[in-house]
Amino acid sequence: MPITFAPFLRCSSLLLLLSLPLAVMAQDAAQNRAQETIKITTAPALPALGADKGHMSVSGLSSGAFMAVQYGVAFASSTIGVGVVAGGPYNCAFVNLGSVQTCLTGNPSGAASLKAAQGFAFLGQIDSPAAIAAQRIYLFSGTKDTIVKRSVVDATQDFYLAAGVPAGNIHYTHELAAGHAFISNIFGNACPLTRPPFIDQCSMDGKAYDQPQAILTQIYGPLRPEAVTLSSQPEAFDQSAYRSADSSLAARGYVYVPAQCRNDGNKKSREQCPVHVVFHGCQQGADVVGDAVYSKLGYNEWADSNSIIMLYPQIEISEANPQGCWDWWGYSGLNFQVRSGPQLSAVHAMVERLEQAP
Repeated sequence: MPITFAPFLRCSSLLLLLSLPLAVMAQDAAQNRAQETIKITTAPALPALGADKGHMSVSGLSSGAFMAVQYGVAFASSTIGVGVVAGGPYNCAFVNLGSVQTCLTGNPSGAASLKAAQGFAFLGQIDSPAAIAAQRIYLFSGTKDTIVKRSVVDATQDFYLAAGVPAGNIHYTHELAAGHAFISNIFGNACPLTRPPFIDQCSMDGKAYDQPQAILTQIYGPLRPEAVTLSSQPEAFDQSAYRSADSSLAARGYVYVPAQCRNDGNKKSREQCPVHVVFHGCQQGADVVGDAVYSKLGYNEWADSNSIIMLYPQIEISEANPQGCWDWWGYSGLNFQVRSGPQLSAVHAMVERLEQAP
């Protein structure tokens, strides 16, 4: 996830893979071998749980943060909140003269991103941007993050303000001396570091900062205390039903379903729980960092006590995507930022499956 993006977009919007460090190529080969081992055993299908369609939300880190923004824009009418940890505004690379670097360390335009969204909506390719105004937004930038600078996250704030989100519905934390990472109160590296598994532990006002709590609180309001003992365990599911040739989806995704959200045959005892999707960052998929994100980060403890289904879709490392990033600059196709994009449509189909009546 420390992201040395090899591919970038030129002004003509054509994709060109310019360089691929040898170290990344070696890692790519190793990861491919690991993936082949994993694919031997097929995981079960994602279950239909009758999840709450009216309270779905997303969050992510780095490329996953860009993806969370894209999802929240493309499917704005069904997304109530977005958590952005070190990520930039919608369609950033295209609207800033095809420059990925501008969207990492420069000063991208939030206003230009909104114009792009309005254009796609006019063509019927995404939901109306008017729906964004009703979303609740969490933004985070660490002061030690040299991969995605604060100026980029500032542009994301500009985008949401321009889209009509009230300032009071945007929570922006940018004071912690954190590296390029999710922040956990129970697991991870020292606060200033940027290294695998790209999860840091930081303190604010003398107390460990709990980012999953902060994100879910911003979106859903005050939470019940986190679970001390989980009622369930994260489970792998088969992503093959959602994969396409261009999607770069891994063979498996992961889901955490609190016991009270499961279909045990007694509909009266099952709660209708909303879905929260977490998009991992580059070099942070399960094939690289194991269960660090889908099990150890801390989302599940809050989800368990507050009846939220956690979905952790996964991207694989490939020749086109050597660092296992979610697509926010076009490697999966020029429609990556609209509802029909290979990755956005796949994740949306997973959410719809969880919302399907059992």
